[in-house]
Amino acid sequence: MAEDTRVPLQEHEPSDAPVFTAANLLEAARIRKGLPKVTVPAGCLLDFDGELVQHLADSGRAAEDSAWPCFHTRLFRWRAGSAEYGVIGGTVGAPFAVLVAEELFALGCRALVSISSAGLVADRFTPPFFLLIERALRDEGTSCHYMPLARYADAHPSLIAAVRKCTNGLSVPVHTGLSWTTDAPFRETESLIASRRMEGIVSVEMEAAALLSLGQALGKPVVCLAHVTNTMATRTEDFEKGGDTGLADSLSVCATALEAALEHAGRKTHTSEGGR
Repeated sequence: MAEDTRVPLQEHEPSDAPVFTAANLLEAARIRKGLPKVTVPAGCLLDFDGELVQHLADSGRAAEDSAWPCFHTRLFRWRAGSAEYGVIGGTVGAPFAVLVAEELFALGCRALVSISSAGLVADRFTPPFFLLIERALRDEGTSCHYMPLARYADAHPSLIAAVRKCTNGLSVPVHTGLSWTTDAPFRETESLIASRRMEGIVSVEMEAAALLSLGQALGKPVVCLAHVTNTMATRTEDFEKGGDTGLADSLSVCATALEAALEHAGRKTHTSEGGR
């Protein structure tokens, strides 16, 4: 008998309804833990490195929500001016980021922003800077479970425009461009990096393509930010984010993106209801 050499990722039909859902998992976890029902803030942030949520907690600007039923993470409520946002740290990698994002959307999140540390691919920028990701190369597997096969996952153009309009008023550099999402950061070869650079890609990270695909599949606003801080550990100053100033800048960019994404979500809801 000939060996079956089909690639399993090509066998998925993203439009089929799943059996195992985030809502059912969270309800089972809530019951098992004896927790009250909870609704998360309308705007939520995934902080992949976990430094922002740690800084917010240490400075008294965020407090843990003990009713969050997820088995793997801790949800903090962050006060930013008159707004309250949810923030979860340490959700590194496409599968984990999407798992937690699904759970947030299941419990009331209306707009999601993510921020990751990313490596520089383009040769026209110098780290550190922020990148608002408008397209992400799907060099990972999670996105194939949410959207049909394609080379890129795209952010919604009007959402990108809304966020870009708001971040343009900040004092920190926020560029817009393409990113490369990979499951294997330690397999980034010279030839691959050169090829991605020729394709116009600015940064490399591990989550954006999957999160943007999730956003498309669920019809939810998802904004992916990359804090480009390194050149894959090829410079002595790599991974320098600017200390407390870098944390403040990151929080400013994230809060601005959350506000813009929620406003965009509200406009979409109002337009949809008005068209009924």
